[in-house]
Amino acid sequence: MPTDDYLEVNRANWDDRAAAHVASADYALDRFLAEPDFRSDVVRFDEERLGPVGRLRGVHLQCHIGTDTVSLARLGASMTGVDLSPASVAHARDLAERTGADARFVVADVYSAPQALGGATFDLVYTGVGALCWLPSVDRWASTVAALLAPGGRLFMREGHPVLWAVDNARTDDVVIGFPYFETPDPVVWDDTSTYVETDVEITHGRTMDWNHGLGEIVGALLRHGLVLTALEEHRSVPWNALPGRMDRDEHGEHRLREHPERLPLSYTLQAVRPA
Repeated sequence: MPTDDYLEVNRANWDDRAAAHVASADYALDRFLAEPDFRSDVVRFDEERLGPVGRLRGVHLQCHIGTDTVSLARLGASMTGVDLSPASVAHARDLAERTGADARFVVADVYSAPQALGGATFDLVYTGVGALCWLPSVDRWASTVAALLAPGGRLFMREGHPVLWAVDNARTDDVVIGFPYFETPDPVVWDDTSTYVETDVEITHGRTMDWNHGLGEIVGALLRHGLVLTALEEHRSVPWNALPGRMDRDEHGEHRLREHPERLPLSYTLQAVRPA
């Protein structure tokens, strides 16, 4: 199964998703414009673990339309967002301009980010939920993170758990592992014009390619590239309705398994530092 065109295939899908997500109430762009202190649900979940970020230089990999990036800027960080989708970056730039956020945006895929940013390094590398699955090699991702971090800098990421990515989300009778847990040479290829938020805008490029990466593979890759793990926490919730028909939404906007939530980790928060 060829993977050399995965960037073009996934870019077309995310260009479509950008328009669909800007139009969705779930991304709450109207609240960003109306409320100077408003922050995304994702960043609000992260804040307690993230701690103070004021005056930090941060880079947000796979930033999409910039809502989390702008949220981090509202916490005081000077942010740079990177995304492979030109349409996403255009919307992110518009949001930053209209809100006056200290955030700039660059079009680049993850592996090209160090070159696209001119070799700049940062105090914080931030990666949000639903990012790593679009990358074929977690080792190359870890190498990129290490290249972007200044000495003493920190990686902060919350991601969908690799066990969740391996669950067959079409099965509604039980939780069943139906897809790879470990990284594989070939991607899982989808043809699906739906998305994870409510929207009336049509997605025409439904084909995507993604990969899973086991938790040990992720941690091991970071260690190989010189980072020191400082925190790892698994969560019983995730920001989107990952298993339709089997989840309820809590008061924080997170989705949890309705029955026996102790069975399945849904997301995790990982932190690591580049030694000074």
